[in-house]
Amino acid sequence: MREAGTGTSRHRVRSGLEGVRQSRPTTDTQHVGDAEIVALVSLPFTSVADAHQRLLALEALFRERDDRRAVFLSIYSRVTERVGAGIERDEFEDGDWVARYLVAFANLYRQALYDYETGNLAALSDPWQLAFEAADRGDCLVVQDAMLGINAHINYDLAFALHEAGVSPDRRRKYADHCTVNEILRCLVDESQDTLAADYDAPGISAIDDSLGRVDEYLSIRTIREGRDSAWRNAVALESRWSARRRLARWITRVTATGAAYLLLSPNTSSRVHGSLREFETGTTDD
Repeated sequence: MREAGTGTSRHRVRSGLEGVRQSRPTTDTQHVGDAEIVALVSLPFTSVADAHQRLLALEALFRERDDRRAVFLSIYSRVTERVGAGIERDEFEDGDWVARYLVAFANLYRQALYDYETGNLAALSDPWQLAFEAADRGDCLVVQDAMLGINAHINYDLAFALHEAGVSPDRRRKYADHCTVNEILRCLVDESQDTLAADYDAPGISAIDDSLGRVDEYLSIRTIREGRDSAWRNAVALESRWSARRRLARWITRVTATGAAYLLLSPNTSSRVHGSLREFETGTTDD
């Protein structure tokens, strides 16, 4: 199986330009950390089962408190479960590597959440800060909360998770397993939309999918696959012997993920557009 191509889509170019244009996010209020959340994420995940169990516990805690960070976890906990099941069924060429990759990936989310809850914003990446603060405000659409988390995790965290797990040696074999995960995600897209619609009183998510304009690009499996291919390329670059190439990969990862987050938040700048989209999402538009 060949590795990802080098073509860059228009929306990734736009995300990169937006990330360069925007400054680091600032906040006027300090998030008040929660001891129960900190207890769940203070220690690293040690296995796929440990990661899945604690992600489910976090999701349940967020739901209990009407914390919109539950939206992303409604999707992510299921992805972790399905990929873990694939490892158990020997669906991958190198199941041990996929397990390391999955745990490294989950630990980056865990660390971001820990940094946010403990007020360590200096260590928190821009995409996660934007996602967590939007969830705290509670003023986004359900689909925005979901995609802000997906963007931060795939467009930012994934390259570093792959680098930590190691994309060499046997790079082609590992890339094949990386693409097998894409197929699992493809199968989960419709299920995830149904879950969000049912669990968060958002029956109009399909209408939102057709109405968000440029944000809609982030809702397709093609775009998720594209982000994962970009993460793979950046992970390969992070293994380069040349420091300039490694620095460039980190910079590209940061600016494209940050720019994408700002684009996902762009409908909120117009109360009319945002209000109309909320009506679509909640199914309260006039017939």
